[in-house]
Amino acid sequence: MKRKIITVCIIIACFVLECTVFQRLSFASITPNLMIIVTSSFGFMRGKREGMMVGFLSGLLIDIMFSDLIGFYTLIYTVLGYANGFFRKIFYDDDIKLPLILIATSDFLYGNIVCIFMFIMRSRFHYFYYLGHVIIPELIYTILVTLVLYQIILHVNQRLEAEEKRSASKFV
Repeated sequence: MKRKIITVCIIIACFVLECTVFQRLSFASITPNLMIIVTSSFGFMRGKREGMMVGFLSGLLIDIMFSDLIGFYTLIYTVLGYANGFFRKIFYDDDIKLPLILIATSDFLYGNIVCIFMFIMRSRFHYFYYLGHVIIPELIYTILVTLVLYQIILHVNQRLEAEEKRSASKFV
């Protein structure tokens, strides 16, 4: 129960940071995608199920606050959380390369999916402009923020796992 409450608090905190602080720290109207960082991190740290749940909540928050179409971002984030969950077996706490690659890939896929369904499906064929002015800059900014935010999420996850192991050993 404690893990669920802390996870929801992390999601809400990152959402608020993305919508407030990082809006003020934007470069050329580009902000990092903290929700991708959170969703991907929980996916490969905790597995497919928790990645899906975090992705669902993250996407739902974005849908409720910013989207005219409820469910679009929820679906994207849920699938990304689930897909990152496949990498749980090869995830090691001390290796930063895999998280950076997975978060970068998730952000790139997210940007392309949004571009395809929000612009190209409406006959706005400016993919290379969108790629060069939105997707790639957001990807770089997200990777830079990942170096800090991921360490915080990893530390919280390690403390929760240690606490869960201690409480499990009391019952055995």
